[in-house]
Amino acid sequence: MAVRKAKAVWEGNLLSGNGIVEVESGLFKGSYSFMSRFEEGKGTNPEELLGAAHAACYSMALSSLLEKNGFKTVKISTQASVYIEKINESFSITKIILNTLGEVRGIDEKAFIGFAAEAKVNCPVSKALASTNIELIATLA
Repeated sequence: MAVRKAKAVWEGNLLSGNGIVEVESGLFKGSYSFMSRFEEGKGTNPEELLGAAHAACYSMALSSLLEKNGFKTVKISTQASVYIEKINESFSITKIILNTLGEVRGIDEKAFIGFAAEAKVNCPVSKALASTNIELIATLA
C-alpha cells in the first residue's frame, strides 16, 4: 500500500499569519496565507492544491480506462476549478468542475464522454471527495 505525505506549518493568526506547505517528494514547497486563499494574494492555497491532485488523478484514471477498452490515448488535459464559499459562518468547498480535453485515437465523442463520466466516478480523488458536487465537461479533440 502506498502512503503519500505532505505537510504544512502555519504561524500566526488567521488574517495576518502565513504558512508553508510542501510535499514529501520535495518537488513542491510553497507559501500560503489568508490573502492567497480567500483573496488575490501571492502564494498557493489548499483548494488549488486539491484541484491539481484531482486533475492529475482524473487524467490518469481516464487514460487507464480508455486503454483497458482498447483505445490509444495521445493526451488527456484536465483543469479542475475548485469553488470555496462562505456558507453561514464557515467556508465549504461547494463544487469542483473538471474540464477535460482528450486526444484519443479511434473513438467517437459519445463513447469518449461515457468513459470520461465513468472515470469521474471512479478516480480515487473523486471517491475521496464524494460529498462534493463534481461536474464534468468532457471534449474530444
